[in-house]
Amino acid sequence: MVLRVVFADDNYLVREGVSALLGQVDDIELVEIVDDPAALLKAVAIHKPDAVLTDIRMPPTHTTEGIVAAKQIRTQFPATGVVVLSQYVEEDYAFELLEDGVAGLGYLLKERITQLDELVRALHEVSRGGSALDPKVVEGLMARKASEQESPLLGLTEKERAVLECMATGRNNATIAKTLYMSERAVEKHISSVFQKLRLVEEGELNRRVMAVLAYVEATS
Repeated sequence: MVLRVVFADDNYLVREGVSALLGQVDDIELVEIVDDPAALLKAVAIHKPDAVLTDIRMPPTHTTEGIVAAKQIRTQFPATGVVVLSQYVEEDYAFELLEDGVAGLGYLLKERITQLDELVRALHEVSRGGSALDPKVVEGLMARKASEQESPLLGLTEKERAVLECMATGRNNATIAKTLYMSERAVEKHISSVFQKLRLVEEGELNRRVMAVLAYVEATS
């Protein structure tokens, strides 16, 4: 299945570079490339893409325009996933983006994307309603309330927290197993324990994964 993507960035070199890279991917079609939030929203309304890739800082103020556009897209076009790119961790912006939920949203750091596959995987993940958060962002979210007694995350073991962090970045069980140097069976066991400790009822694997990530985002907001 070809993923239809709209890409937004006001920097010419970034637009050309990322577009050229994504153009090499067989299962991604760039349906439109734009350079400001207004053009982005218009392009999404016209094309109804599977996913949007946008910079966090866009004209006119170069502050949160990308965040505002991402939230608007998720509200008006819930079938379209959005990946926001940032130069560095901006926790307040991350909280603003994720305060209404993490489904269909991604927050990646440009300098930490070392392979094209990472970006492609994130776009596919959000298009399916999943989430794709950079581990540094996840660490910031989890650390905010780590010392507060009411946080449901305090009931998780170190390994369960590590698995939850990987889940938030959009990794599947096989990739989590490789990342954490454990078997897939062990990963499944930890995920099941996370679901139980966060009191997530059986509603389908993907939905519970999204809800698990949402649970810690809510605990840190």
